Amino acid sequence: MTDSVSDSPATSAVDAEAPQTLAERGNNRSHRPTNQAFRDFIGSGWGPRPDTLPARNEAAPWAVARREALGARFPGDRLVIPAGALVTRNNDCDYRFRPHSAFAHLAGTGADFEPDAVLVLEPLAAGNASAKASGVVATDDSGDTGKAAGVPTHEAVLYFRPRASRSSEEFYADPRYGELWVGQRPSIDEVEAATGIRCAHIDSLPDALAKDAGPDGVQLRVVAQADAAVTALVDRVRTAAGLAAGQDAQQVDDALAEATSELRLTKDPWEVDQLQRAVDATRAGFDDLIRSIPRATGHWRGERVLEGAFGAKAREEGNGLGYETIAAAGNHANTLHWINNDGAVRPGELVLVDAGVEIDSLYTADVTRTIPVDGRFTAPQRRVYQAVLDAADAAFARANTPGCRFRDVHTAAMEVIAARLEEWGMLPDGVTAADALGPDGQFHRRWMVHGTSHHLGLDVHDCAQARREMSMEAELRPGMVFTIEPGLYFRADDLLVPEELRGIGVRIEDDVVVDPDGSVRRLTQAIPRTVEEVEAWVSGLIG
Repeated sequence: MTDSVSDSPATSAVDAEAPQTLAERGNNRSHRPTNQAFRDFIGSGWGPRPDTLPARNEAAPWAVARREALGARFPGDRLVIPAGALVTRNNDCDYRFRPHSAFAHLAGTGADFEPDAVLVLEPLAAGNASAKASGVVATDDSGDTGKAAGVPTHEAVLYFRPRASRSSEEFYADPRYGELWVGQRPSIDEVEAATGIRCAHIDSLPDALAKDAGPDGVQLRVVAQADAAVTALVDRVRTAAGLAAGQDAQQVDDALAEATSELRLTKDPWEVDQLQRAVDATRAGFDDLIRSIPRATGHWRGERVLEGAFGAKAREEGNGLGYETIAAAGNHANTLHWINNDGAVRPGELVLVDAGVEIDSLYTADVTRTIPVDGRFTAPQRRVYQAVLDAADAAFARANTPGCRFRDVHTAAMEVIAARLEEWGMLPDGVTAADALGPDGQFHRRWMVHGTSHHLGLDVHDCAQARREMSMEAELRPGMVFTIEPGLYFRADDLLVPEELRGIGVRIEDDVVVDPDGSVRRLTQAIPRTVEEVEAWVSGLIG
């Protein structure tokens, strides 16, 4: 990988006489010219840039509605939503950038936009005064943020670092922002055209945050976890303005993080379409993974062969992985978050694959299938697989029951799991499935320790900052997208498991959406899931 650059040899020779800090030593590997003749030369002879502006993003109109809903929750407050900064992997090498999900959701941007950017919802004095006076800012019965009855409460302003001119030092010498290093970055006009949001240079952010801030003026709220530098800037502004800052402002900031999370509990139609695209790309990734099974069985780290096949498709079809792929063969399937993927793939075993493609809009699928390496389940494998499938089907049926709450989906799956374990004689003596399901029982959870469902969207575990009453305890509502993923995990060294079932781990995970009529539909319906479908799928791809 190319090194970053430092001073000219002449300058470095002078500086070498003085002790260098650790930060300065990272620039010792290469040098850049600093003479004016070179600067004039490197800034000349370039062709004109394209003069056409990009089309408006597909997400832009949907993002307007999301910003309006969030702004109505906090009239009069300045809301600061950072995209986040690049994260150092080691020395001067960064991880690939992914913007904070709240930023991507509210700005309507996707992959790679834009390190250090900040979205600010700037309060509109007239709209806020009208909203507060009329009392139109409210929430509905479910707790969702309501709109201010058509009264605008905020203007969105997007602050970022636009590309520099070709005559600037940044153009050729800045490894973080320079065009010769990271490619052509957008201009203010281009981002305004794509997003429909007024844009400004990031250097003007401090003054914008400070304007009218104070106990009798504008309060500031920031998504504090998104960017430590932006949070520190907000705190400096708040301190100078006599507002609570740091830990004293945690409750203020947590309310904003909570609201941005709850705003995503129900997806708009554009988001549902993106999630379906992510699922479709994930199906393609599973197909390629299955095709790689013959090579995996001959490799000393066959699990990584499977992981790599899926990961290649994720990069080809989308932004990449929505999370680290689990490709767990044999007994490794009984470690819930097995991401080492360094084991062998052996004939006669099952391989549990939990994987999802994150597409360019940053929405991700989350799918698990348990696949027989030979294309056929053995009788014990089939018995465990069918029990898990029955639990998944029971959970899906419960979700389609009017008035179903999110937690009820898990309960329905556990009723089947407990019944099967009782049937197989695995519960303690004298304990029935009904006993196990009670609060003083839960013995079945030895073999199914995780929850059955979580929300899905921009994050694989979406809406994680939402209040429990808004998520786990809430009734299912149109636009909710979530997983159904029961499992059974029988470790090879678990002596309470019948011997023929030891070492078998099975999970089946589908992504579902609540449609406008209240019915629940599998986004993953096209990905084989029954015993017969899975066997035909594997046999059809590898023979």
